[in-house]
Amino acid sequence: MTADITVAYGDGIGPEIMDATLRILAEARAKLNIETIEVGEAYYKKGVSTGIPPSAWDTLRRTKVLLKAPITTPQGGGYKSLNVTMRKTLGFYANIRPCKSYHPFVKGLHSAMDLVIVRENEEDLYSGIEYQQTSDAFHAVKLITHTGSERIIRYAFEYAVKNGRKKVTCMSKDNIMKICDGAFHRIFNEVGEEYPEIQKEHYIIDIGAARIASHPEKFDVIVTENLYGDIISDIAAEVCGSVGLAGSSNVGPEFAMFEAIHGSAPDIAGQNIANPSGLLNGAIMMLVHLGQFETANLIENAWLKTIEDGIHTADIYHANSSKEKVGTKEFADAVIAHLGEVPYRFKKSEYGAASAVGETNARASRPVVIPTASRTLTGVDIYIGLQNKTVEDLGDTIQRLSGEEASLTLISSKGLKVWPDAEASGSNTDHVRCRFIAKGETLPPHYSGGLISRLSEAGIDVLKMEHLYHFNGKAGYSLSAGE
Repeated sequence: MTADITVAYGDGIGPEIMDATLRILAEARAKLNIETIEVGEAYYKKGVSTGIPPSAWDTLRRTKVLLKAPITTPQGGGYKSLNVTMRKTLGFYANIRPCKSYHPFVKGLHSAMDLVIVRENEEDLYSGIEYQQTSDAFHAVKLITHTGSERIIRYAFEYAVKNGRKKVTCMSKDNIMKICDGAFHRIFNEVGEEYPEIQKEHYIIDIGAARIASHPEKFDVIVTENLYGDIISDIAAEVCGSVGLAGSSNVGPEFAMFEAIHGSAPDIAGQNIANPSGLLNGAIMMLVHLGQFETANLIENAWLKTIEDGIHTADIYHANSSKEKVGTKEFADAVIAHLGEVPYRFKKSEYGAASAVGETNARASRPVVIPTASRTLTGVDIYIGLQNKTVEDLGDTIQRLSGEEASLTLISSKGLKVWPDAEASGSNTDHVRCRFIAKGETLPPHYSGGLISRLSEAGIDVLKMEHLYHFNGKAGYSLSAGE
């Protein structure tokens, strides 16, 4: 059955590697009806901050599948990453990035590497919620939800089951971010109990990233949050030989996007030297998603045979393991010439219906439900700008303005207690946090508004407010160092 897909040629090297990939798909007789959209740099230059015109959304919602070459996103200045916008708008909650060694034909650091990173795609710091609050202080919001965490973790376990993987590793930083990352780790443990056939382990992200670089053969499937997943994906891709080899899928309940993990590399655009393998491997993942398993196997086996035969682009060419250095077009020609052949050393590609991850069993189709908990307002944090005042000057003044329902218990700077009775008596920034805790069991709902009014009337620079809650009797906020 012919599938409708959307193709975006992208920027920089994008048009070259997309042309090469589409030629291979055509020669392999992939059953595709292709619609093309223009997105990226051309629209950024027209003042479209998202990089995508309204008509492109209509095409994407109709075809539901996008094969996209890399996009150039202008740095800074109010431009939003097109990838992030697409992931959120179309619900691409899961990013899947296989990283495999092609030793000895591609020079890499570890010959036995064969892992898959499942990265949460919509939350974390990539929510893009940022503020400048004073002349010195900038603020980014890290957003983790129970529902988003459970969904991506369950996807990782289902991927492992469907693809014959034996272990799922969770990576987080819950020794420091005990609430956000602690929730991710806890949910991993809870979901993992439903998959007794799969081994489970957890790594703190810093040592986990180091182990990917030093002993990647220890990992099978890794599931992690958005930022961590982005970082370790590039580490893994580089360790296995080249970022240029790795494809990526972004999937959600209705839509899916397939791409290379590398950027648009404008410095080498138009020179016929870019490696199309990353985008081609993304296209193979797309064919599996579409159920065109025979074509996916045909292309992947031809690509593996090309790599084995030492026909390599410049990024992976090595005098000891390569036989011929070729350009983008010539590499595509070589893959086409190998269609119908199978590798003699690498494992032959054998995708089938079991490879597709979908809601095909009770565990996978279990609805993700927002958890319920009793919530009690017990305090409030007020962020203020010092405006050339000292913490010592402000502490007693703010305490007098606390009111009858709560008292100022501390002032902190960058998470460190600086008032009262603190080892750190001053602050090297103009941005501090004042914590007010209820004198009784709860705070009345009107307290925060009254407090902000009193502070503002006293000339205190109020920047931001955050309510402090207890959930089922447990504090839902972190303590400051020294608190």
